[in-house]
Amino acid sequence: MTAERMSRVDTAWLRMDNDVNLMMIVGVWLLAPAITLDALRERVADKLLKYDRFRQKAVADAMGAVWEEDTGFDLARHVLPMTLDIAPGETERHALQRLCGQLATTPLDPSRPLWQFHLIETYEGGSALVARVHHCIGDGIALISVMMSITDGGSDPPTRRRREKEAAEDGDWLTRAVLEPMTGLTVKAIGLTGEGVAKSLDMLANPQGLTGSVEMARMGVQVLSDVAALALMPDDSPTQLKGKPAGHKVVAWGEPLPLDEVKAVGKALGCSVNDVLLACAAGAIGRWLQAQGGNTTGQEIRAMVPVNLRPLDQAWKLGNRFGLAPLVLPIGIANPIQRVYAVRRRMNELKGSYQPLLAFGVLALSGLFIKPVQDAVLGLFAKKATAVMTNVPGPATPLKFCGATLRQTMFWVPASGDIGVGVSILSYGGGVQFGLITDQHLCPEPQQIIDRFEPEFEALTMMTLMLPWGADAT
Repeated sequence: MTAERMSRVDTAWLRMDNDVNLMMIVGVWLLAPAITLDALRERVADKLLKYDRFRQKAVADAMGAVWEEDTGFDLARHVLPMTLDIAPGETERHALQRLCGQLATTPLDPSRPLWQFHLIETYEGGSALVARVHHCIGDGIALISVMMSITDGGSDPPTRRRREKEAAEDGDWLTRAVLEPMTGLTVKAIGLTGEGVAKSLDMLANPQGLTGSVEMARMGVQVLSDVAALALMPDDSPTQLKGKPAGHKVVAWGEPLPLDEVKAVGKALGCSVNDVLLACAAGAIGRWLQAQGGNTTGQEIRAMVPVNLRPLDQAWKLGNRFGLAPLVLPIGIANPIQRVYAVRRRMNELKGSYQPLLAFGVLALSGLFIKPVQDAVLGLFAKKATAVMTNVPGPATPLKFCGATLRQTMFWVPASGDIGVGVSILSYGGGVQFGLITDQHLCPEPQQIIDRFEPEFEALTMMTLMLPWGADAT
């Protein structure tokens, strides 16, 4: 197989690793009953390896990097058994969380395909599977597609051969998005509604469809405004979560909240599910900072939220196709109702913004720079934010894997530059849960923040029930 040029954005992610943050997505599957290592390897060989990326290694060259077939590929190097080391007085969950933190700071072998599965055959009456995948292989939406395909009954990736022209253009998607028509493109936002981004992309791709020079001028003004907003955005508020990471990671997750209840609260308040979840996240972080002696009155922190920029039916192609939008979290608002409406206002301000597309362009261009220049560019993003926060929709019904039920799943998003906090929200099987990865220097016990999510949601639910019917707290 001939070498394939890596896209500019994926090249940027490949070179984004630094001493304190590795660009790995780390995920956990909790399975019941237990599965065996042989069954796992058989499934990986049968399903996962049908995706070329998982048999290819990334090879740097003068122009960036290429994907090359690993002629010495050995499945045993990538699907490994692991024994959970449980310290005296430690629960299995705490030991697994400690292991995930260690694996999040352990580099993958750059001379091999950039992924590994670690199977703990005995965990809480079943098994636990820890997956590590470098971000250059794919983003959250792409990897959810992969996850679905390797479960029992999952579909293989499409095998139709793309034309050479299509394959070449795929690596320069940003150019195609701006210069060529994209008929029927659907853009779905993760954590945002995406309606404004979808309209913006459609207009950029089809300028002949604009109603006139007034609309074109309005778009130009908006683009200039968003460029200025990104460039002039002040550094984020100083809190205990903002600082220089030390490079030691700690992870945590909680039990799922019933998604139906979250939807009911959102409907009662005229807000989206994401408004509700992000408001609870802001409340949990704010309460934790207060418990550490911080004064959060009137304070806000900024989280970089990924916005998906691809049709969902194209996720099997892997790679990274998302922009970043700066979302302000009102950690200083104590009233849960006021906080959820403040989040909604912030979300509405982002609709129609070109910032996610501009951020994608920055990532694409940084993939052309030498690493010191790329690090300097991406460092600008780190100064503007305290956290990376992503919300990925998983399947609504529980999945089966090697005959076992996938009872719970969680993943942790990597942070770039000197950002030391990653918040992950994942819906699965009728529930929605939060995961948190932090640098030990900034937050040594992220479970203390996770444990505040459910009380924040309960407080919001109680206050919602106390509102007069038809009331609008805005």
